[in-house]
Amino acid sequence: MSVNFQHLRAFHAIAVEASVSRAARRLNVSQPTLSQQLKALEERHGVSLFESRKSPLKLSETGKQLFRLSQKLFSASDDISEMLGGAVGLDGTTLRIASDSPPYAAQLVAAFHRLHPTVQLRVRIGNAREVIEQLRQAEADVAIASDPPGDTLFAYEPLYADRIVIAIPAGHEFAGATCFPLAALQSETLLIREETSRTRAISQSLIAAAEIEPVATIEMHTREVIREAVALGVGVGFFFSCEAPPDPRIVYLPVEGAEVGFRLSGYVVCLTDRRRSALVREVMAIVETLRPLSPVALPGVEKRSGR
Repeated sequence: MSVNFQHLRAFHAIAVEASVSRAARRLNVSQPTLSQQLKALEERHGVSLFESRKSPLKLSETGKQLFRLSQKLFSASDDISEMLGGAVGLDGTTLRIASDSPPYAAQLVAAFHRLHPTVQLRVRIGNAREVIEQLRQAEADVAIASDPPGDTLFAYEPLYADRIVIAIPAGHEFAGATCFPLAALQSETLLIREETSRTRAISQSLIAAAEIEPVATIEMHTREVIREAVALGVGVGFFFSCEAPPDPRIVYLPVEGAEVGFRLSGYVVCLTDRRRSALVREVMAIVETLRPLSPVALPGVEKRSGR
């Protein structure tokens, strides 16, 4: 008895996502359509592929066996798409980038556009959690994310490592110093990002390790607002060095005690089953040329100036 390819594709997407709703978004079909395709596959072959229909879905033993085979099938399908895509080139395609770092998104866009000026580029900026979710929902082709969660759903390529700095007003008493002493935060108002921000998480770990507490904290949701507030003398704020553009009103200083252990690692991330596509493969090739620009040298990569 032959297998309906559309029904098998529906099963594979649901198995990957462990959710009918996420799989439907991934395949750009309605949930009822996807559920009907899965039901048709099970009824046609007299099998149950999931233990229940409650999310997160769990594969039955038969489902696990089929998933192992479908992974091979769709991996081969990706290889075919890659071969055909390479044959016709990337002209007329669109690359969707989600990033939690505007500077690195701009670097990637500039490098990609130089090589492929006819490819349309779309960039969306959010925090690390948001951009990974965009990737998960197939709303982006690649994501630039700091310290993304380990998940076999995704493939990762290291892009940069960065160090934390503190932004203080140009008239601050430590403006002429070479390093900002953490103990001085006890007399400062600290401007912080939203709860899901990696900058906030790392800076709070640094403060907790030093067992100090600022006079007050003010939560602001964007780097731009925090930078402007620092310039106006509202308080001080933590950034990573790539997020510290020159501004005569602001001084950025290394932070005492943050030399080791309080760094940020950034990756270019894609869905594992999209890793072989011609578009994503070209992005990953460009990533290799950008790694030497990392503010902190990556293991095995010779650092070069240019930032």
